[in-house]
Amino acid sequence: MSSPDYQQALGRKIAAERRRRGLSQPELAGMIDRSVAWVSQVERGVRKVDRMSVLETVATALDIPLAELAAEAPVVAAVTEEPPGAGGLRLVLSRANVLRAMLNGRHVADIGTLRARAREAWDLTHAARYTDLTELLNGLVPDLESAARAVPEDQRAEVFELLATTYQACSAALAKIGEPDAAWIAADRAMAAAERAGKPMLVAAGTFRLVFVFIAARHYEQAEETARTAAAALWPKADEGDPQAMSLWGGLTLQRAVIASRTNDPDTAYGELERAGRIAQRLGEGGGEFNTEFGPANVRLHEIAVAVELGDAGRALHAAATVDTCGLSAERQARMLIDVARAHAQRRQVRDAVAALVQAETITPEQVRGHKLVRQLVSDLLTMQDPPTSELHDLDERLTTRETR
Repeated sequence: MSSPDYQQALGRKIAAERRRRGLSQPELAGMIDRSVAWVSQVERGVRKVDRMSVLETVATALDIPLAELAAEAPVVAAVTEEPPGAGGLRLVLSRANVLRAMLNGRHVADIGTLRARAREAWDLTHAARYTDLTELLNGLVPDLESAARAVPEDQRAEVFELLATTYQACSAALAKIGEPDAAWIAADRAMAAAERAGKPMLVAAGTFRLVFVFIAARHYEQAEETARTAAAALWPKADEGDPQAMSLWGGLTLQRAVIASRTNDPDTAYGELERAGRIAQRLGEGGGEFNTEFGPANVRLHEIAVAVELGDAGRALHAAATVDTCGLSAERQARMLIDVARAHAQRRQVRDAVAALVQAETITPEQVRGHKLVRQLVSDLLTMQDPPTSELHDLDERLTTRETR
């Protein structure tokens, strides 16, 4: 049986056991500390239960052995295909660039050229062009490591700053394509370089990237603790109106909202969104220091993501209808459309979900075709629409073609 078939079988099993116990959906939702929408979506097979701990909670509430549900559930399905660029970016971090720089790093590239290439690294990350990013970093990282040890002392801080921002771009890309272990290494190197540059805000930016890593790895307790302590350290400057501190504090607060949604805490999630929104209004659009893209529009994008995670498709779609994303990166715009597609799927609006995914694909084809969430979502949509429309069939073909290359 395929994973979507298992989802539907699990949903039917949960619904049958709930009715057998004489429970309503709201009563079961209260017993397992989930929303009624979450229970409804699981029972209809449109929401996946992807953690054994959650399945165990449901089994306890229904007073049945866990094995009865586990037999039906595709818990933590393995995904073997590798996103584009993942292997190359891991190799960038695996090379002994520091050792080579220390032993024979005499050649130093022009600082202005290094600065431009570091900016390009972030341009490619924001555009979700991970294959091109890998090609750039193959040369840029060793050049920066060599320059950091060979330039005159008065230029060294700037080179370490460029090195920190470059490793941050690498970490951001790796986290987005589902490589948290490698992303962690890149984030750690970014923070070390930022400290050597003597830039506290750059260290904070590295911490911001580290939270993404923990979220990607589902280490939510670590993610919350890192985000909370970093935000607390930044708050005095953010409250005074420092744009860099405001951007980083706001970005960390949005991450805390995501963490709360992933751990099914809607009150905290929406509360963090509200706090971030107040700072975003003070900062305005066009702030977003350290590539955070923080501002009112990004707060709305996170509202969509949080609402979808909590099973509140109505709120997600309402927010999507009122947000202006033209000032945000291609990666952020496409990621929002993926969340919009998820919201439509929760309502079984297959055509609308496919339209959102196709639109996202036109913006960042590499991101969409390599995203594990998209592949799972398309698989789910195929179970809702049999036979599939030509648009859904063609989208599935494009994803399948990429996987088998």
